[in-house]
Amino acid sequence: MQVAAVAFDRFARLQDDACQERVAAARAALGRRAVILCHHYQRADVYRHADLTGDSLKLSRLAARTDAEYIVFCGVHFMAEVADILSKPDQVSILPDLNAGCSMADMANLSKVERAWRELSEVLDPDQAITPVTYINSAADLKAFCGEHGGIVCTSSNATKILEWSFGQREKVLFFPDQHLGRWSGHKMGIPLEDMPVWDPDEPLGGLAPETIRKARILLWKGHCSVHQMFQVSHVLRWRTQHPDGLVISHPECNFEVCGNSDFVGSTEYIIRTIREAKPGTRWLVGTELNLVNRIAEEFKPDGKIVQFMAPTVCMCSTMARIDPQHLAWTLENLAGGNVVNQIKVPPHEAGLAKIALQRMLDASQPVD
Repeated sequence: MQVAAVAFDRFARLQDDACQERVAAARAALGRRAVILCHHYQRADVYRHADLTGDSLKLSRLAARTDAEYIVFCGVHFMAEVADILSKPDQVSILPDLNAGCSMADMANLSKVERAWRELSEVLDPDQAITPVTYINSAADLKAFCGEHGGIVCTSSNATKILEWSFGQREKVLFFPDQHLGRWSGHKMGIPLEDMPVWDPDEPLGGLAPETIRKARILLWKGHCSVHQMFQVSHVLRWRTQHPDGLVISHPECNFEVCGNSDFVGSTEYIIRTIREAKPGTRWLVGTELNLVNRIAEEFKPDGKIVQFMAPTVCMCSTMARIDPQHLAWTLENLAGGNVVNQIKVPPHEAGLAKIALQRMLDASQPVD
């Protein structure tokens, strides 16, 4: 029986412990009708309720496989969009707080990408010469743009493999919105840095000379992750002087110098797996989001492994952290009462094109790295 929707302001001042009890009660009432997906960067007091966890590639696959009526995505907006695009038509994708966005995703929007495509046509035929590649950390309309223009989506797990696919289609790549992931992935393929210039969307022709565009292999969008941007090579070098036998592992959203001075570079799933498989007693400096680092530090402590956060200051994904126990309890109680709140619904035409680009990624990235 449906009851009136409950406004969030009744939950905003609840203590966390009370919220945890209400989350548990609502989940019990919903049973298998709801599944909670959590990204690795999610705060611990929400992550504890996850049914399924992972990085963007893993969660993309899981969203497509779940049979739950409601997919409650504790991540950010673009992740809930991917869940809506890949899930079944009768499933509902929900983001507990609509303010949970991604600053990197906001650095590339459809109007700027379309303008870049038009400007590139002054130098060459982009539909013949360039494969557009969007990082999964982007809005659905950019995924749709890639689907329409023969392009594809990538994640930090599969970016190099996706670039290989892209060069199999056309000679150049326009990579957005994260320049660092694109640069490191191109570097791993042996592409010189000078052949990967940065496209500044706020400058005419991206701030590049026509000859630079013609010579380029990858045009890197001027975007970055505000979390990974904080890690600096000085943090790595200082730590190495203190712990010469230690190991450094970084996410490829870090800048090139940090990645180049790391022993290992990879996605969140790769970071977790690498430290898990390492010998007991090893010491690690980790360049990725704080919630994940704290979580794995506790997980591997019994093995005598010491896991340390790279930056000297607190650095977490503040937008993802907006999904708190209060929003999760509010969302689940409304669902238990028959009311859908904060549904994420991508328009059908846009979803269809975006699904083409996402499916190309899923096909090209088999098996999982």
